[in-house]
Amino acid sequence: MTLPIALLGNDLIGQARTGTGKTLAFAIPVVQRTVAPHDPEFEMLSAPGKPQALLVAPTRELALQVSADVSAASAKRGTRVLTVYGGVPYEPQLDALETGVEIVIGTPGRLLDLAKRKALDLSHVKALVLDEADEMLDLGFLPDVEALIARTPELRQTMLFSATMPGAIVALARTHMRHPVNIRAESSTDSAMVPATAQFVYQAHDLDKPEIVARIMQSDDFGRAVVFTRTKRAAQRLADDLAERGFNAAPLHGDMAQIAREKAMAKFREGKVDALVATDVAARGIDVADVTHVINYSCPEDSSTYVHRIGRTGRAGKSGNAITLVDWADVARWKTINRDLGLPFDEPVETYSTSEHFFHDLGISADVTGRLKPPAPPAPKADRPARGERTERDGERPARTRRNRTRTRGGKPVGDAPAQADAGADAGAESTNAPTAEGAAEGGAPRRRRRRRRPSGDNA
Repeated sequence: MTLPIALLGNDLIGQARTGTGKTLAFAIPVVQRTVAPHDPEFEMLSAPGKPQALLVAPTRELALQVSADVSAASAKRGTRVLTVYGGVPYEPQLDALETGVEIVIGTPGRLLDLAKRKALDLSHVKALVLDEADEMLDLGFLPDVEALIARTPELRQTMLFSATMPGAIVALARTHMRHPVNIRAESSTDSAMVPATAQFVYQAHDLDKPEIVARIMQSDDFGRAVVFTRTKRAAQRLADDLAERGFNAAPLHGDMAQIAREKAMAKFREGKVDALVATDVAARGIDVADVTHVINYSCPEDSSTYVHRIGRTGRAGKSGNAITLVDWADVARWKTINRDLGLPFDEPVETYSTSEHFFHDLGISADVTGRLKPPAPPAPKADRPARGERTERDGERPARTRRNRTRTRGGKPVGDAPAQADAGADAGAESTNAPTAEGAAEGGAPRRRRRRRRPSGDNA
């Protein structure tokens, strides 16, 4: 529906369900209207080698996904495509911009950074595409997007694509677009979700959720799953827990290095990872075939987040399953989402990993447990020596022996039994209580206690 209008160079707003192929709706017109280096009119351009099209995406994963689709569409055209995003060195991007590119795809932050460095010249852009504009609004990128738009020519083609259209995005379109054509792929009364996706909503306890997820991954029709958590720490913890249970799981969140994120996505696409545990940063951009299950480990923040999460399955006409686990504290939030989307799950059923309806709904065998391998045995504790005992180990100095010390006084040993016996024989049977001159000389005589007198009242 968009191709005839986009190929004429008109501004347009495309709105459709997630997973219905919006990327090719703008990729084909952009590639078709871009002048490639081998075209005869390339040398007639005012600035050959400068970007002719700018595609802005909210996340790195989505930018890479769009870049792959645009590169595939422009393979025979010979158009040079550059993907720009943060978390990687500047040098390759700067070298590519200096050599010359026709289409630039990137995230708002790095694009604006390169534009401020005067490395990215947007003054010759003929086509501007904002993909998933509502997500850019949610992530706070709208000021950066407006700054990028201000650097492009006024007479350009602007295309905006999104699954939902909040008020701020409508205002952005009215400000920067010239008589746009609004194309909606379905009726305004249709649901925003893909009909082929079966939805299940359970009220579950937080401590039982890892066991529930582990059993879902052993259902009859399970292929690959995307598990969404609210925080980065929860994503990492759940991925580690599933790996310890014997499942092939990998995390994907903002605290990971860009190389690690790309490796996790590559393994998930290749089928080496069965479950990708991600935050909402990955809700836009995961376009992987055969994702059979989407599990909302944490309740979504709003209805838009819910729509984009479960849109990772049921894509391209295939069926899928969306399971949402609602904590007791999130029941009110879920009721709001349920009301906004018109879903029939106003009262989620209290569910545990052993509930019969849970096994029946998702096709899980009754004898399934939450582990594929037994838990690792605890590490043996090293034998500690007894208190005061020292052991000799390899590479250490030998144990020290205790020295025998003899107490002396005035050069003579104190407490020596033979010496005391001789002294007693010489002294005879005299009483030892009477002090002697020798004892006084040796300091044996007791000191007289000094008494303090309190002054009398008369002297005071």
